[in-house]
Amino acid sequence: MNNAVDCEEDLIERSRSGDEDAFCVLVGQYQRLLFGTAYLILKDSPAAEEAVQETIIKMWKHLSSLHDSQSIRAWLIRIVVNESKQQLRKKKFITVPLDEAAEITESDDTDELMIHNEDHHELVKALALLSPEQKEVIILRYFTELTVPEIAKVTDTREGTIKSRLSRALDRLHEILSGGEESLVREAI
Repeated sequence: MNNAVDCEEDLIERSRSGDEDAFCVLVGQYQRLLFGTAYLILKDSPAAEEAVQETIIKMWKHLSSLHDSQSIRAWLIRIVVNESKQQLRKKKFITVPLDEAAEITESDDTDELMIHNEDHHELVKALALLSPEQKEVIILRYFTELTVPEIAKVTDTREGTIKSRLSRALDRLHEILSGGEESLVREAI
């Protein structure tokens, strides 16, 4: 095992024993990822913050139920996705472009690449045209960088279904971005 994994496992064990300092460090490691994921789903900063807060509360309460400490990332994303979906069912939020969320979820190097990429805005518009299920798998795979098995675990869906949704979503994005639905992209603005 590498040192980072050993350190994280130690933080998890200490947190399970009630060490609040260790828990704060553990939360700090995932807070940005959780907020970015919630923001991409909710498109509203206060709502995303609320989803993250609820996720952290559930994390504290249920950390003992996490059997495999190496799956903590997927476990936390599953919680924040569920919290975000619950909020969407409760209210309708003001829509904010996904390009604002890219700044939150990506590293500095990737941020610069995305900001300077002239196709980025078209991609954001095209994402808005996907079905909710397709958009969710694209966000989880390419924005939070989860693997297909992790996405399956997060969404409680079979891996084959995830692969199928990803394939259809990528095909649909290609169709939209290749100009076949240019007028639809303009409408999504």
